[in-house]
Amino acid sequence: MKKRGRIKIHRIKTWQLLIVLVPLVFLDATMLRMDHIRMTELRSAVLDADAAENDEEVARTLEELRKFVLSNMVINVIDDNGTQKITFGTGPFYLEHQYIQAANQALAEAESKITSDSNPNGNIYALASETCKALAISNGWTWDNPNYINCMVSEIQKYPAANEIQDTIKASLPSTELYRREFSSPVWAPTVTGFLILITILLIVVILCRMIVWIILRLSLLFV
Repeated sequence: MKKRGRIKIHRIKTWQLLIVLVPLVFLDATMLRMDHIRMTELRSAVLDADAAENDEEVARTLEELRKFVLSNMVINVIDDNGTQKITFGTGPFYLEHQYIQAANQALAEAESKITSDSNPNGNIYALASETCKALAISNGWTWDNPNYINCMVSEIQKYPAANEIQDTIKASLPSTELYRREFSSPVWAPTVTGFLILITILLIVVILCRMIVWIILRLSLLFV
């Protein structure tokens, strides 16, 4: 029976394997795309929860995203300083609204120091606010817009007497890295997609081995 099994396998032509390989590759690509779409949906849910400023929902959706990415093959294309890069996982993303909340809180704490009448430049916060509010109105910025925060910090730093306050603001503003998230997926996972890709790789190896043997046999006949 083993001998008959080997004979049947040998009877399968290489071109027949190629015919099987083509739709299998398309199926692999489809399954990988479905995993990528699911990851994108889960990541969008995290960003939506962040935009809604719902910390509990952010934590829940982050955990759901983490579990999915760690248990599936997720191939993603990210932009790395203008260069397209292929990675396994979500790629980096930021909880922007949580950062804005923390940054605004830091600015509010700095405001109490800046509004002191003893400052030779007067109410520096009020002066910066006048400039930035005008820009916010003309550009349609909201009070929690990152551009407004950057404008306030930039305007405050223009006053030499505010050096100590500038240091306070820089120290109190949170690092963006604290709000950076990235989950990496395994190169191979025991899922339907993973097993399909494994079968595809094995099939490619068999085809390549057959082609190498065929080439060796052809070359050997030239020297007989």
